[in-house]
Amino acid sequence: MDDSAGTRFRYALRADGPLQIVGTVNAFTAMMATQIGHQAIYLSGAACANNSYGLPDLGMTTLTDVLEDARRITAAVDTPLMVDIDTGWGGALNISRAVRQLERAGVAAIHIEDQVFEKRCGHRPNKAIVSAQEMADRIKAAVDARADQQFFILARTDAYTNEGLDQTIERSKIYLEAGADGIFAEAMESLEEYRRFRLEISAPLLANMTEFGLTPLFKKTALAECGVDMILYPLTAVRAMNQAAENAYRCLLQNGDQHQVLGNMQTREQLYSYLDYHQKEQQLDESMEQE
Repeated sequence: MDDSAGTRFRYALRADGPLQIVGTVNAFTAMMATQIGHQAIYLSGAACANNSYGLPDLGMTTLTDVLEDARRITAAVDTPLMVDIDTGWGGALNISRAVRQLERAGVAAIHIEDQVFEKRCGHRPNKAIVSAQEMADRIKAAVDARADQQFFILARTDAYTNEGLDQTIERSKIYLEAGADGIFAEAMESLEEYRRFRLEISAPLLANMTEFGLTPLFKKTALAECGVDMILYPLTAVRAMNQAAENAYRCLLQNGDQHQVLGNMQTREQLYSYLDYHQKEQQLDESMEQE
């Protein structure tokens, strides 16, 4: 039986509707998400830029930067990983290279978007998008480059903000004809729009439930009723982690100790449990006894 990363992603997509895809910024968060029971995980371009490199989400990271984070995650867990590749880091040759390297790194799925190369966060103003044909060419380059036909290629469109729902749907049809496996329509604002999308598009549809953006935070059950197949939570854990770290730093500076934030911390034993620390320590002890 084929057990490629792409196959595992497609199996999860069929088995769990809608499939919740949770953001994991590093190997340990991927391990936590997996052990808690999530069936698919995600590496956000914003999370990579912000947390790994201290950069804003303005297309400043490279394929090499993203690959580093992706490899660390896929080395730690078998849970299928979707990766944000922004606009593909260049033309057709760059996109092909990105797909090949990500696939070799054990990534299960990607999404590529129709913004211009100098991209912005999908929930910020002044986004600019390329023509539908240029985006179709990006998708064709990605599809032609994959060695495993199960590797999942999602077309993200940012057209809704600039061109409205009708044109977003028309673009999505073009992207599917170009070979995309599914559609990620960014920054939509109502459940009715998702229902309309489902009436027009038969391919898997992703809804992005990112906090503090243009899209309301709809419940899984409501999105399921609209026919959404995947729900993305790209930065939920990262934002919670960053706020916890900020609180801890302020507490140390203001109070001179950490007592006030102890109740919000993951304990040493909880950490050890996720890492299987005690078993590994026992193996280390046994190997030292045999020497």
